[in-house]
Amino acid sequence: MKGMPASPVHLIVGDDEFLTERARRTITKQIAADTGQTPEMTTLRASEVTESELAEATSPSLFGDNRFIVVTDAEKVGKELTGLLINCAKQLAPGMTLVAIYSVTAKTLKNKKKQPELVTAFAKLGERHDAFSLYPNELGRWVTKEFSRHNVQPTPDVVNAVLQGVGSDLRELASAVSQLVADTGGNVTMQAVQEYYSGVAEVANWDIADAAVAGKTNTAVATCRRALQLGASPVAIASALANKVSAIARLYSARGDQYSLAKQTGLNPYVVKLTQPVARRWSGRAVTEAVILIDELDYDVKGQSGKDPDFAVESAVRRIAELAG
Repeated sequence: MKGMPASPVHLIVGDDEFLTERARRTITKQIAADTGQTPEMTTLRASEVTESELAEATSPSLFGDNRFIVVTDAEKVGKELTGLLINCAKQLAPGMTLVAIYSVTAKTLKNKKKQPELVTAFAKLGERHDAFSLYPNELGRWVTKEFSRHNVQPTPDVVNAVLQGVGSDLRELASAVSQLVADTGGNVTMQAVQEYYSGVAEVANWDIADAAVAGKTNTAVATCRRALQLGASPVAIASALANKVSAIARLYSARGDQYSLAKQTGLNPYVVKLTQPVARRWSGRAVTEAVILIDELDYDVKGQSGKDPDFAVESAVRRIAELAG
């Protein structure tokens, strides 16, 4: 049985970026399910948009397009633009959805003597989606609900183990829950969680590199992410990845037995034996891209480029795996 169609007016209120983005994606998916097509999205910054630009974006289309208008920074709009937004919400053209994203903490909103006009009006005209940052004592309930999204009912010890293993970042928690459910087929037990996290900090960095050069993207990225969460060094992972890519570069076009190739390349015969079958699946172009990527990664993980080392190494692991695939 098909559910009720999505409201054309939405208010996303809160200060958590992950929950805000999830709410926006949920609205988009429901519209796509209702109409059979993904809506054309236009994003406007309330702090920058003019009245004429807003009027043009929300004006009726001759073709009746399925349009999705997102107004960010709604907390920064002035009185005139607030009135215009509310009027637009009251008389939206068919096929149009208007979403206002209002960034504010739960405490700030609660302490206001009078609720902001835009918040009150949009909540009455359509659907309100709360995206407030969570307090520590709310994380357990949130993780439980996150498992429920995957039709899994976790026990309290499982929820606590996940929180201990991941921390409080909602994006990472959501990723961990999704991965756990996928890896266990939904049978998420305490033992499964312990096996998932135990010893990851001590995982051999070359295991991550092995999975990456073999094109096992999901395994490589998940293992890398868990290792980083538990304190693994981005520099050490990058070094293992560099060694693997170097071996691939020496062997991808080479032919011969492991001992003759070991002499030609300077690699250990055992390394040749393990690496050669993988290396043969690589193309010259992919190898070149991988070598360039590794050179850039060395600067990134050592803090010489200004990029976050954890993000840089995880991104490199993903890209190497994609090149291998």
